[in-house]
Amino acid sequence: MNLNIIKEQINKNLNKKVRVSVYGLRNRIDRYEGLLYKVYPNIFTVLINGEEKSFTYRDVITGEVKIKYL
Repeated sequence: MNLNIIKEQINKNLNKKVRVSVYGLRNRIDRYEGLLYKVYPNIFTVLINGEEKSFTYRDVITGEVKIKYL
């Protein structure tokens, strides 16, 4: 995927509910559900239970982070 396409999709879905899956070490998968909250040039944030978690666009491209729009 292209970085500009990823940024465009995330911008288009700003303030919508998302499910984020983070693939970590030792096959560990953390899943979060929240609101796509803010976008910045290098990162985007998801509001989860009143707390902001940030993710990079690069992680989405490499597959370490997957986003599902709800």
